[in-house]
Amino acid sequence: QVQLVESGGGLVQAGGSLRLSCAASGRTFDIYTMAWFRQAPGQERTFVARIIWTGGSTYYADSVKGRFTISRDISENTAYLQMDSLKPEDTAVYYCASRRRPLGQYDSWGQGTQVTVSS
Repeated sequence: QVQLVESGGGLVQAGGSLRLSCAASGRTFDIYTMAWFRQAPGQERTFVARIIWTGGSTYYADSVKGRFTISRDISENTAYLQMDSLKPEDTAVYYCASRRRPLGQYDSWGQGTQVTVSS
């Protein structure tokens, strides 16, 4: 089992930046993909970005492409989400997740961190 803990959320003005961190512990050698999801009030949780843990390739939702950057530090077992040019519609609880296979469901989730973007 992998345990994930997010940090770095907060309140920021539109156009500003935040960097989220996701610290992994436990069976980190089992991680194949790390991803970020978000859930706005009254809405379903949606995919934001993912990174292949060892290879480093990335993929983004269209809504954040060009503004957000996912990265990881394998030596620190930590994934990051750099969020620039933030918009009010980016306001949500952000979750990191991991899975042990290239495809399929994510099997470990963090508790989430709140990001609020004011206009």
